[in-house]
Amino acid sequence: MTVTTDQQSGSDFDIAVIGGGPAGSTTASYLARAGLSVAVFESETFPREHVGESLVPATTPVLIDIGAIDKIEAAGFPKKYGAAWTSAGDGGADPLGFQVHEHGLGTADVLFNEREQLGVDRDYTWHVDRGQFDLILLKHAESLGAQVFSGVRVHSVDFADRDRPVVRIGMGPHKSDVRVRMVVDASGRGTLLGRQLKVKVPDPVFNQYAVHSWFEGLDRTALADTTQQADYIFIHFLPLEDTWVWQIPITETITSVGVVTQKARFRENKDDLEGFFWDSVASRPELFKALKDTERVRPFKAEGDYSYGMRKVAGDSMLLVGDAARFVDPIFSSGVSVAMNSARLACADIIAAAEAGDFREHRFETYVGKLRRGVSNWYEFISIYYRLNILFTAFVQDPRYRIGVLKLLQGDVYDNEEPTALVAMREFLAAVENDPTHLWHDRLGNLRVSQESKCLF
Repeated sequence: MTVTTDQQSGSDFDIAVIGGGPAGSTTASYLARAGLSVAVFESETFPREHVGESLVPATTPVLIDIGAIDKIEAAGFPKKYGAAWTSAGDGGADPLGFQVHEHGLGTADVLFNEREQLGVDRDYTWHVDRGQFDLILLKHAESLGAQVFSGVRVHSVDFADRDRPVVRIGMGPHKSDVRVRMVVDASGRGTLLGRQLKVKVPDPVFNQYAVHSWFEGLDRTALADTTQQADYIFIHFLPLEDTWVWQIPITETITSVGVVTQKARFRENKDDLEGFFWDSVASRPELFKALKDTERVRPFKAEGDYSYGMRKVAGDSMLLVGDAARFVDPIFSSGVSVAMNSARLACADIIAAAEAGDFREHRFETYVGKLRRGVSNWYEFISIYYRLNILFTAFVQDPRYRIGVLKLLQGDVYDNEEPTALVAMREFLAAVENDPTHLWHDRLGNLRVSQESKCLF
């Protein structure tokens, strides 16, 4: 059913979307296509630099759904067929009975086409220049009828009339009020409504910082087992506590590389990003050598405030999507997938609410439940990953668990069934943690996650 805009409502738009990144543009695309009048307020002018450059297959059904897949395909982004992990040492036979491939523990890879995924019609996704990717999605939303206001900052939202929120915007010295029927916060890690409504909660476990840049001419096969892996996303374990490196192809010759670590370690080097980056990478000599033979083409940048949740993500005439609702850790490239899939789930409820003429909080219960389930699965997967360290690669390689792990890596986390791989990893981790004499007890990572921290909304 197509929703017709109520011209007598006294509103300037049906929906205001705060932020034009993947969550905001996807939201705007769905809602504009349904016939709602949508305004997107984006404080920056695209294209702009952004991290989160590698997609997972769960984004593909959304791109197909909103009609943007051909535009992304035509952009010529590097195709991503799989993912790989490397670590220093721990090769050879595994003593715990895992069915590990010839390279031993610490090395693993997956191909996305090893498991069929509902709605995914190709055996690859993409690595993307987020400046270009986000611009394509925003222009696509505009082509469907959304009105995009670039360079316009939302300062706050007045919810005094819970049926008619007032969005207070500004462009330079000029201020204005926009009356809408509902507000969707897609402001990313700026978390506008989370901060305004005081519902943002720092993650009690994850407190990461990243230092990253782009490099021209990196030999992507330097740490690869095969030439086929050269265009995979790589996660390189470092022999440093809770620290790892991403390696993501951006073009044929440019590679994004970033070091992610806990805040305590970063704090010691925050005034010397370049020194921190190279000191970290030097712990993997083969990676250090490969990077030293490249040309850095962007300044080093730091990203912080990586992990947080919200006590609530929906209310009367408002809800939060993407990073504005929850962010954990970038290790499995989940950011864009959560952004676009949370928008997809949210829009189903928003469109139904518009049809009913009722944007009260209870209308968004389905969205809240599905988002909580999906993000909780991601959260536990990431936390167990950090605790297992390189033993995670054994789960990836072992045929008993491989497909279950691949389902999670594909971003397929929103259905009602508990992922079988999570059950297996959880049980194994508990056995190792509870046995001080276990061979791997002293090798576990230090991040410990409580049930409370898994569900921050």
